[in-house]
Amino acid sequence: MSELSVQLYSVRDAFAADPDGTLRQLAALGFTQVEPYGVVENAEALRAGLPAHGLTAPTAHARLIGADQAAVFAAAAELGIGLVIDPFVPPEQWQDPADVAATADALNAAAKVAAEHGVQVGYHNHWWELRNRIDGRSAFEVFADQLDPAVALEVDTYWATAGGEDAPALLRRLGDRVRAIHVKDGGLATDATGQVPAGQGRVPVADVLAAAPAALRVVEFDAYDGDLFAAIAASRAFLTGAGR
Repeated sequence: MSELSVQLYSVRDAFAADPDGTLRQLAALGFTQVEPYGVVENAEALRAGLPAHGLTAPTAHARLIGADQAAVFAAAAELGIGLVIDPFVPPEQWQDPADVAATADALNAAAKVAAEHGVQVGYHNHWWELRNRIDGRSAFEVFADQLDPAVALEVDTYWATAGGEDAPALLRRLGDRVRAIHVKDGGLATDATGQVPAGQGRVPVADVLAAAPAALRVVEFDAYDGDLFAAIAASRAFLTGAGR
């Protein structure tokens, strides 16, 4: 997974209004891969739109814990998505070691269901998994230690940095468990304001890339005060010239 991808959540308003046109625009920027969200909800649009614009989706976000996992993994398999990533477990679930263990157990169980469909499971962090500490370690790393090796990690390097972590060092510690990284930049506000194209903010993006050379690089914006497609293009330009 050495090529660049882009998280469709970045352009969620455009995608909701015109999924085909949005995929066309991203392909025109040079992307050949996207990371969808809402696999089941958006299956019809993706089924038609991905091949129409020469796109594939190696990874996707979908809620897994407490969801109809069989439906999610069946849709993912049909769309050629190999890794389905649970994108969000709320902050209150990352304070007590028993809750962290319960989340790991839930994803380990989901991985067994996923395997029946030829799909793998992953988890994506926000800032609170890194900010919360358990016996001096981030809750995220305590969690990672309890995952079945079949469960992958997608490290959001902006959120990790916003959570007070040295993102490159974190990536090096986690090693090949990290299958993908979210690449975004900004002032590190935890409300997602002030995000900017990669290389223009406070995230050490070049060091992040060097620390996870084999991970899929997924461009993402949670929010942006401007033309999102232009910002995505600027991030892509930075990444393609920054030691990919």
